[in-house]
Amino acid sequence: MTKKNAKRSSNNPPEKVFRIGFITASVFGHEIETDEGPITVRSVNVQKRYKDGDDVKYTSSFNLAELPQAVRVLQMAQGYVERAEAEIILG
Repeated sequence: MTKKNAKRSSNNPPEKVFRIGFITASVFGHEIETDEGPITVRSVNVQKRYKDGDDVKYTSSFNLAELPQAVRVLQMAQGYVERAEAEIILG
């Protein structure tokens, strides 16, 4: 399978978001054209929300106490992506 081109948009909302406390894993779908036709390729972004004064900010840095939450939201995202891609293959 050869990739031809990807449709990417900076305004592409997440397909699914998993959240535990202030830690989130967002799944993004990107449609690409292949020799066999269009397919959706998914990527996962994990981040933590925090406040800096009155500003809300995001980081991909986690302390030791936050790592279990980060691992869990990534596991949830992994399961979602595996199911979505299995449906494509089987569907």
